[in-house]
Amino acid sequence: MWKPDPANIITAEQKVAQAQAALVEEFRTAIQAHVDATAQSRRYDSGNSLASYVASTNPIWATEAQAFVAWRDGGWAYAYAELDKVLASEREQPTVEGFIGELDPMMWPD
Repeated sequence: MWKPDPANIITAEQKVAQAQAALVEEFRTAIQAHVDATAQSRRYDSGNSLASYVASTNPIWATEAQAFVAWRDGGWAYAYAELDKVLASEREQPTVEGFIGELDPMMWPD
């Protein structure tokens, strides 16, 4: 008689954990693409590239980078807090596009 190998059995808890990790990764990837696209709209290579200008000797780049970093940090803080609510069933799961729409818009300095 065949006996299953316990090492190959995936529990219900593991399936839930895998689904939650996949959900977070899907949203994380989309949010990072949004962050990068926002930086690229000002001709920076990426969000990381723009953030690196925070101590630039060029005052325009430094000011843009400081504003961007504050926006990026606020967006990620909001995103993770809201995704934690989704995972805890405290809010309904939004679409990725709808969730991106919940993020504050970037307000570039003059």
